[in-house]
Amino acid sequence: MTTLEIKDLHAEITTPEGESKQILNGVNLTVKSGETHAIMGPNGSGKSTLSYVIAGHPKYTVTQGTITLDGENVLDMSVDERARAGLFLAMQYPVEVPGVSMSNFLRTAATAVRGEAPKLRTWVKEVKESMAELDIDAAFADRSVNEGFSGGEKKRHEVLQLGLLKPKIAILDETDSGLDVDALRIVSEGVNRYKERENGGVLLITHYTRILRYIKPDFVHVFVNGKIVAEGGSELAEELDANGYVRFTSATAGA
Repeated sequence: MTTLEIKDLHAEITTPEGESKQILNGVNLTVKSGETHAIMGPNGSGKSTLSYVIAGHPKYTVTQGTITLDGENVLDMSVDERARAGLFLAMQYPVEVPGVSMSNFLRTAATAVRGEAPKLRTWVKEVKESMAELDIDAAFADRSVNEGFSGGEKKRHEVLQLGLLKPKIAILDETDSGLDVDALRIVSEGVNRYKERENGGVLLITHYTRILRYIKPDFVHVFVNGKIVAEGGSELAEELDANGYVRFTSATAGA
């Protein structure tokens, strides 16, 4: 059983003007193996910042609180140490890496996470099977990472990495953005396979409930002004779909 525990997390960023801007304001959250947590909230509420802070993005500074993975202090780890410890971030806007083929990138990443290079024959079979499950053309293995890929293709390759790297906890930052109906279904099925095969914990950040029709959350958290202001089950997501975030943003503004 793996546990990612976040306690009283505060974080800030330095603006282009050189001023410190507080974004996270006391986040408390626990994600365990086999659980799916959906974080929903309006634009600018700090949802993506939370994912970046967990992953170790250097532009954010933690000013208070803790993040632990199975009792180990995540904040003391470098970005690559966090990945080897079992944390995975699927980014909202995956970056292009010209000159590095998908096949080389995936095998290098797997070697770093597993501690040794996977045997080539076994690895090739594993990659082909995973690509077929996500309906990814085999020719993409020779293309540069995300270069010239459509939004849907980039997101499929994020989930391909998820399935091959087998992390303990997967943080998915708006994986549904920019996906058509077919791509949304395929990506969601990939996430569900990962959870079932690895008993992984999933932290799914999203604006909309449409992905939650495919990836069923055990817990839904409403994120406003840098913290969780309400929690519930799937019925909370249905309420947000029907009524939006006004009830929660108004209450926070009043407070």
